[in-house]
Amino acid sequence: MNFSELKNKYLSSSLLLRIIYINIAVFLVLKVAGILTFFVAGKEASLSVMNWVGVPAYLNLFIRRPWTIITYMFSHYGLFDILFNMLWLYWLGRIFLEVFNPKQLVGLYLLGGIVGAALFVAGCSLHPTLFASGPLVGASAAVLAIVIGISVYRPDYKIGLLFFGSISLKWVAIATVVIYLVSFDGVNVGGYIAHVGGMLMGLWFGLAIKRGHDVTSWINRCIDSFVALFQKKVNNKSPKTAKKRDFKFKKSTNNEKKSSSSSQASTTSEDVSEERLDAILDKLKRSGYGALSDEEKEFLFNASRKR
Repeated sequence: MNFSELKNKYLSSSLLLRIIYINIAVFLVLKVAGILTFFVAGKEASLSVMNWVGVPAYLNLFIRRPWTIITYMFSHYGLFDILFNMLWLYWLGRIFLEVFNPKQLVGLYLLGGIVGAALFVAGCSLHPTLFASGPLVGASAAVLAIVIGISVYRPDYKIGLLFFGSISLKWVAIATVVIYLVSFDGVNVGGYIAHVGGMLMGLWFGLAIKRGHDVTSWINRCIDSFVALFQKKVNNKSPKTAKKRDFKFKKSTNNEKKSSSSSQASTTSEDVSEERLDAILDKLKRSGYGALSDEEKEFLFNASRKR
């Protein structure tokens, strides 16, 4: 499989799979970089590779490496770390997407990781003796936010577990919290507090979405704005765009103007209908069919008949 095929497979996959692919790709790149650095500069230099993607333990160092608040949640030390996190993410992420949209999945993943990193840096800076630690690396806080978030929102959702049979998500969440509490050994306190941050973010999301408030909306707006800005810069640098600017258009006739205005009106109407349909579907997911007004129900019914 060549690079173009890998690129097409990535672009055609869901956002959930893209997150998993990015984690795997970063893991492989870091491993190769670590091996090459080991043979060129020695063991200490090899271990320092993680310092550039992991969140530093102290605030003064983190300020000089702000990008690590994102890169750390896509990086892993060992094979079993990434294997466990990605299986957990794929399994619960698919259930999450039965209720919420892919953007909310990405938003909660990022927020879980950010909150976990913030608690980690705060703890290490305020109490360096207790929280003394190396750089924070791993997707656990981000993944735990999704696990707890869907478990809080759909506590009675049944899943099948080997040796346990059918079990509700609320028991999965409770078991997850208990396991993390019991596994506390006082060694990796910084990583432990980061995991707690991810779980708290998931709890906040689940409780807030039940009240009709989506806490991931603001970060998704930021992502959309960044993507739109990036695409605009790419288009401005494109040769095709430059040619279009130099092209002189002929004057439109009255018939062409009428056709153009009619086409624009039709397109605008379709865009408005699609936006309204998306809004109604989001409301349906959050609050159920009974929360829709009679007008919204009629609109949804007519839209389904057309499609």
